[in-house]
Amino acid sequence: MKLPPLPPLAPPLNAPTIVAASKFLVERTGWEIGPLPNVSKAVLLAAPHSSNWDGLLGVVGAAGIGVRINWMGKHQLFWGPFGWLMRAFGGISTDRGSAHGVVDQFAQKIIDAEQMWLVLAPEGTRKKVKKWRTGFWHIAKKAGVPIVPGYLNYPTKQLGFGEPLVCSDDMEADLQKLYAFYAQFRGKGDKNALPEGVDPAQYSR
Repeated sequence: MKLPPLPPLAPPLNAPTIVAASKFLVERTGWEIGPLPNVSKAVLLAAPHSSNWDGLLGVVGAAGIGVRINWMGKHQLFWGPFGWLMRAFGGISTDRGSAHGVVDQFAQKIIDAEQMWLVLAPEGTRKKVKKWRTGFWHIAKKAGVPIVPGYLNYPTKQLGFGEPLVCSDDMEADLQKLYAFYAQFRGKGDKNALPEGVDPAQYSR
């Protein structure tokens, strides 16, 4: 499998050994990875979230292309001997005790960075959810960066990206656009990313 090139504006992962090892692994998974967005800063969504393998596929896939992504992790993940590995693959330790504090913290990190792609899972869990966690929207809006919808489509073994979405002043309208994008994709076990009560058929293309 040929991996897509690193876009000029994307944050590079300056770790040749990790890039080479990740490329070796992802080329043997059978998954295809679509072109990456050419943006220097963004909040990237990862959905549907249906398996523990999702995060590994995303992190190793990004590293294989040579792009540096950042993602939030419970602070417990960074304890012990593997904490350095989590950080090497872009993990940022966070205490999620205060939701608004996390939004402000990560929005400021993006504002202060020259380049940064922050990856978040809007479902927040592998189970079907009643509603998405909307922290991703508030972070993107506060930081003034686009939301890039990324997907894992298990039936076709494709990992890809949609067009960047610039946040409007109407969060619900923006969510509807994202629902329409994700309605076509399925995770492991035919799980879709849409919240309960949102019918994928209404977004049929």
